[in-house]
This record gives sequence, structure tokens and C-alpha cells, in this order.
Amino acid sequence: MQKAPAKSRAGLPEQDYLKNVDLSVRLNRWILKPIAAWPESSTVSPVKKYLSWFVHVVCYFLMSFLFVPCLIFLILEVNGTYNRIKLFGPLSSPLMSYSKYYLLLLHKNDILKCVKQIEWDWRNMKHLEEKRIMVANANYARRIVIVCTFFMCSSYMFFYIAVPITVGRIPAQDGNFTFILLPFPSPMRITDYRQSPVNEIFYFLQCLAGILLRVITAGACSLAATFAVHACGQMEILMNWLGYLVNGRADMSKNLDGRIARIVEQHVRILRFLELTEKTLRYISLVEFLGCTVELCLLGYCVLMEWNSNDRISSATYAVLFVSFTCNIFIYCYIGELVAEGCRKIAEISYMIDWHRLLGKRKLSMILIMQMSHSTIKLTAGNIAVLSYRKFGDVVKSAFAFLNVLRTVT
Repeated sequence: MQKAPAKSRAGLPEQDYLKNVDLSVRLNRWILKPIAAWPESSTVSPVKKYLSWFVHVVCYFLMSFLFVPCLIFLILEVNGTYNRIKLFGPLSSPLMSYSKYYLLLLHKNDILKCVKQIEWDWRNMKHLEEKRIMVANANYARRIVIVCTFFMCSSYMFFYIAVPITVGRIPAQDGNFTFILLPFPSPMRITDYRQSPVNEIFYFLQCLAGILLRVITAGACSLAATFAVHACGQMEILMNWLGYLVNGRADMSKNLDGRIARIVEQHVRILRFLELTEKTLRYISLVEFLGCTVELCLLGYCVLMEWNSNDRISSATYAVLFVSFTCNIFIYCYIGELVAEGCRKIAEISYMIDWHRLLGKRKLSMILIMQMSHSTIKLTAGNIAVLSYRKFGDVVKSAFAFLNVLRTVT
């Protein structure tokens, strides 16, 4: 006889439960695992631990390979205000990625706890309507991750590949040879990167480092989107339960007190998950918040200057980078707005149900839920700025204000 499939605690086949968990975190794992930033269980083998440490060293080396030579080149060999400003943007990008990568590794245990909470929610799903809600939110988070990754890849293709290919090999003024234009210039006083095969090696390593920068940025954004949208899905399930509080549902407790207890337990679990998400992502969001403000200012300035000099390729490249960074900070603000809106809806639904039909002191439990919904946990950038549509507008306005100052000064 054929064995029946193993059951999870919710009564669903174990294979179906694991497939649903994979639906939620698959893209995050694909993005973060190659850079050893995906959290592993404590029972991982020593070989995997040493391999992860080796990957961390390689990643830090590649980011330093972009930042340090370019910084030395800026200090020693660059003349002119505009040329210095053009290099500030590329310099800030590896610095931002270095900080985000360090924070991802620092909060590995917190990320693992969030993933375990997602697994717990899928395992304890007991109703078809709840599955529909969770699947819809998982697919929505995946679309956000894909959009973020697309813009990261687009900016990479333009900055690291399109511009060097368009410019072609440049003839050296002091020798009979040609070389590839490097996205991040290196000082000639340290090594002559124009000579082959040093030129090809430098270009390959910079392209590899550029991929790493985009993977780190997309990985951090994907975690924020997955965790926030999953919390929104759980809040939607909670609102669904509130609608059945008075009359009950087939899979819910027959006792009113049991239904109230389950709703309060679910609400507390959501708030704890959001608190853990906020703890994990607050400083990553701060790095993104400050970095994107600076990048938008510098990129907007470079777009105008390159357009005025009739360099359409460079102008288009800076424009693509501008759109990429704008999209990135918008996603952070967008998911912050989603979480805040979900918490407000819980308070509204708590009031709109027939709570007046509850007998005795049971009405007081709804007052507690309403109050907890109003004093909700919000996603912030380092506890300095609340991520929302309004804050996204402030970032864009600040970037253009600095841009106007920069144009006036230069």
C-alpha cells in the first residue's frame, strides 16, 4: 500500500506546507545565499561555516577593491570640481553596500527568527481563505523583489557594461596600446592598470564587485518587502477573524472567549513580528535613506551636466541610476506605508464589527485591541524617520534642494 503524505499540524500535506514556505522566501534565499548572508541553522557543518567566512572575506575584498583605489585616485589625481563630484557617487555606492552587508551579517539570527515565524504561520494555517490571503501576499512580495532586482540589474548593465562598450578601447597617449575604460578609476601612481592583462583583470574584478553591490542592495530590499508584506497578510487574516468574532466560524472555537483569546494571540504575534522586523531592518533602512538622498542629488547634477555637454550615453547612464535609486528608496517607504495602513485598518475593523452584541466585560477586550492598533509599531530608518509616502516626498525634495545648492555653488 502507498503511504499517505505526512501531515503538518494544520492537517495539510507536509509537501504542500514546505512548498508554500518556499514560495515566500525562495527569491530571498537565491539572492542572499551566494554572498553567505542567508541565515543557516545552528547545526550547520564546520565546512559550511568556514566556506561562509571565506565568502565574507571575498565580498569585503571586492568592495574594498572598488572603494580604496577610487578614493586614492580622487585624492591624488582628480582636478576640477565637477570631476570630483562625479566620483562621489560611485564612492558612496560601495560604502553603502559595505554597511548593509555588515548589518545583514550582524542580524543573521534576527532574520532567521523572522523566517521561522513565516514557517510557523504557514504550518498553522487552517482555513482555505487564509491560504488564499497568504499566497496572494507571498506573490505580491515576490513581484516587489523582482521589480527591485530589475532596476538593480538595469543600472548595472548601463554603468559597468554599456558605457565601456560604447566608448570602446581607448588609445594611450604615452604608448602604442589601448585599454578598457574602468567604471571605477584607479591611481596610476600605484599600478598602471592600462597594460594588458592588468587592465582586463581590473575590469573583470570591478564588474564582479558591481554585481556584488547590486546583490546586497536587492537582498536587503527583498527582506524588507517579504517580511513587511507577510505581516500585512497576517493582519488581513486577523481582520477576517474579527469579522467572525460574534457569530463564529466552522474552524473557530465554539466558545466566544476562545475566539477572543485567539484574536488577541494573533495580534500580539503580529506586533512581535513587526518589532523584530523593525529591529532587523532599521539601520539598513537608515543607510538606504541617507545614501539615496545623497545619490539622487549627485546623479541629478550629473545628468544635467552631461546633457549640457551633449554626452548622451553618460547622461542616459546617470538617468538610469537615478531611476534605480529612486525606485529603491520608494520601495522602503512603500512597505512602511503598507504596514502602517494595515495597523490602521485593524483599529477600524475592531470598531466596525458588532462588538456591541458582546455580553458583559467581553466588550473591554475590543477596546484593548483598538488601543494596541493605534499605538502600532512603524518601520523606521534608524528610529529617525518613519518610512512612508510623505517621507519619500521629503527625500526627493531634499535631494533636489541640495541639487539646486550644488548648481549655484559650482
